Amino acid sequence: MASRPFSLLVLLFSAIVVSDAAGSVGINYGRVANNLPSPDKVVQLLKSQGINKVKLYDTDATVLTALANSGISVVVALPNELLAATAADQSAADNWVQSNITKFYPQTKIEAIAVGNEVFVDPKNTTNYLVPAMKNIHASLVKSKLDSAIKISSPIAFSALQVSYPSSAGSFKQELVEPVIKPMLDFLKQTGSYLMVNAYPFFAYAANSDQISLDYALFKNNPGVVDSGNGLKYQSLFEAQIDAVFAALSAIQYDDVKMVVTETGWPSMGDENEIGAGEENAAAYNGNLVRKVLNGSGSPLRPQDPINVYLFALFNENQKPGPTSERNYGLFYPNEQKVYNIPLTLEELQGGESTPVNTSTSQAPPVAGEVSKTQVGQTWCVANGKAGEEKLQAALDYACGQGEADCKAIQPGATCYNPNTLEAHASYAFNSYYQKNTRAAGTCEFGGAAYVVSQPPAYGNCEFPTGN
Repeated sequence: MASRPFSLLVLLFSAIVVSDAAGSVGINYGRVANNLPSPDKVVQLLKSQGINKVKLYDTDATVLTALANSGISVVVALPNELLAATAADQSAADNWVQSNITKFYPQTKIEAIAVGNEVFVDPKNTTNYLVPAMKNIHASLVKSKLDSAIKISSPIAFSALQVSYPSSAGSFKQELVEPVIKPMLDFLKQTGSYLMVNAYPFFAYAANSDQISLDYALFKNNPGVVDSGNGLKYQSLFEAQIDAVFAALSAIQYDDVKMVVTETGWPSMGDENEIGAGEENAAAYNGNLVRKVLNGSGSPLRPQDPINVYLFALFNENQKPGPTSERNYGLFYPNEQKVYNIPLTLEELQGGESTPVNTSTSQAPPVAGEVSKTQVGQTWCVANGKAGEEKLQAALDYACGQGEADCKAIQPGATCYNPNTLEAHASYAFNSYYQKNTRAAGTCEFGGAAYVVSQPPAYGNCEFPTGN
C-alpha cells in the first residue's frame, strides 16, 4: 500500500518452529492513531498471542524500549523523509545508527532495518537516494560490528512489477531495472539480505472482481488457475503474486535472492466501492494465509522455500487517511479485543482454535463496508477519551442533534445520566447513532472521537443498547 508513514509493524507469529520448511508469520505495528494502548501493553498483547516478530515504521524510542528483553524480533525503519540526507552524508547515517540502533541493541532484538518504504511510489521522488542510503547505513553497521546481525533491505510495492499475470511473465518496470532494482539486488546479495515485498491480493480482487474468484483470493477451495506460461497450477492469488515477483527476479538473473512479504492483509471494513472488504473475508484471508505459512508449504514456483510474511496490521488505525479500508486492517481493536478470531501460532492450528474459514460456503459475503453481525457478533461504539473535550462535545452535539441519536437516557435524572461525564455521555450517544445506522462503515468515527469495541461498555449501571 502507498507508504504508510511511521505506521506499520509486521509481526511474525512462528512461536513454534515446525521444521526447516515452515515459514514465519509476523505483524506490522502501525501507530497512525490516537487511541492505541501504550507500547508496554502492546508488548504484553504480542506475547499473549504468541507473536514473536514485529515490524515497525520508525525507531520510536518508547516502542523500542518496551520491546527490550521481550524475546520479540524487530524490523525497524528509516523513513523516506531521511533518505536524501542519509544517502548524501555518511556521518548522517552513522549518527542515525548510533541513536536508533546501537543505543537499543542487543536488549531489543533488532533483526533488520527497512530503509524507506515503497520508495518507488513515493510522491517526493526519493528513488535515486535509496541504494546510496542503504549502503551508507550498512557501512555504519560495519563500524559498529553489527552488519552480520542486522540485515538491510527496503519494502517495495507490488506495483513495481510491469507485468504480474500470468505469474510466469512477471517482470519489473523497465525504467526501474537498471537505475535501482539491479543495484539494490546486488547489494542484497553482497550483504546476505533478502528482498522485502508488500503484496495485497485484496487490491487485485477489488479492481477485478468480475474476473477473479473470491475463493481464489481468500485461499478457499477453488478449481485453481493454470499458468499458461509454465503450466503450474495456482490455488491462491497470493501465491500467484509472489511467484510473479520470483519470475521477475529470474528474468534479470537474480534467481538466488530470497524474499519476505513485509505487508499483506485484508480489510475488515470498506467503502461501498471496495468490493470484498468485510470481517468474514478478512478472517478467511489472514487465517488461511497463517495456516499455509505455518504448515510449511512454499509457492508453486519455489515449493521448497518457506514463505515468511508480516500481516498488516496489529491495530485498526483511526487517523490513517484514505478510504475506510485504510483504517480497518487491524487484527485488534485499540481496546486489545480481536476484530475476528484466527490462529496465530501452530498450537492454535493444531488445537483448532479459530474461525472456520477454510471451506467455501453458499452464504454471500457481507456487503462491502458493513460489519457481519452473524459472523462477528455484537459490537458497540464508544468515545475516545484522548480526543479532547472540544472534539467530544462537538461530536456529542452532532449525534444527539442532526444525527438523531436517542439521547433521552443521558438527560438529568434519566437512567444513564450517571456517571455525569462527557466521555460517558458521548459514548452512549455515539453508540445509539452507531446501532441506529446498523453499525455501517464510518458510523463510529466522528472524526477520531470514537471507535468500535466488541465488549459491552461499562459506565456505572447504564446498559448500552444493541442493534438486535
